[in-house]
Amino acid sequence: MRLTSLLNISGTQRRLNTYRYYDLLVHVFVVILLISNIVAPKICAFGRFRISGAEILFPITYIFGDIFTEVYGYAGSRRAIWLGFFSSALLAGMGTIVVHLPAAPDVNNLHMQEALSAVLNYIPRVLAASLIAFWGGEFVNSYVMARMKLLTNGRWLWTRTVGSTVAGQAVDTTVVVTLLFAGQVPWITIGTVIVSEYLFKVVYEVLATPLTYWIVNALKRAEGVDVYDRDTSFNPFGKEQVKDSQAATA
Repeated sequence: MRLTSLLNISGTQRRLNTYRYYDLLVHVFVVILLISNIVAPKICAFGRFRISGAEILFPITYIFGDIFTEVYGYAGSRRAIWLGFFSSALLAGMGTIVVHLPAAPDVNNLHMQEALSAVLNYIPRVLAASLIAFWGGEFVNSYVMARMKLLTNGRWLWTRTVGSTVAGQAVDTTVVVTLLFAGQVPWITIGTVIVSEYLFKVVYEVLATPLTYWIVNALKRAEGVDVYDRDTSFNPFGKEQVKDSQAATA
């Protein structure tokens, strides 16, 4: 099936639970997000460069955000973002609770307690910064992606994937770094970290553009539709809205 033969529909014409691969992709997205949170404390060294372990995987969540919005519309991305947000909050909350529960006194368990504390003992400031930055950055990414698709009439996918990442990662990186380090290190250092991480994430997205093209086109063929958010509500707190008289279930 060529992409030109796809059925162009509005984001309010089909329910998300009728798509073949949407739920599977959301599960993969959430798993990648949670793994990123777990490996974040590790600092990796590549010559003079230092990046968090999360930076290896976390930019992939923005690629998923592009895929959700491009293939399933803003509503599909919105649901995935909220699921990722609450899953991350649950992981952090349960990790903190388990770490602070009394540990059995045997030696092996005490060693396990130290290891768990190093990975799962989320500092409230870190938790708040990461959740706020994720929420804001992902919604900006999805909004820009959807709006640019309308402006370009579905052409030039690369402009949307790069443009949405430029906007979304600017919000994510600026918010998380500022909230984490404001008042603790000089502002010049904060600015340097923001610029370094931001450039890394944007370059990551640009290099992944061919893969994003392939996945998007394959999913559109499999689902048989091309979704445009012509009459979609872009309220992050909105619910999925499907016009019953137009809803497609195939």
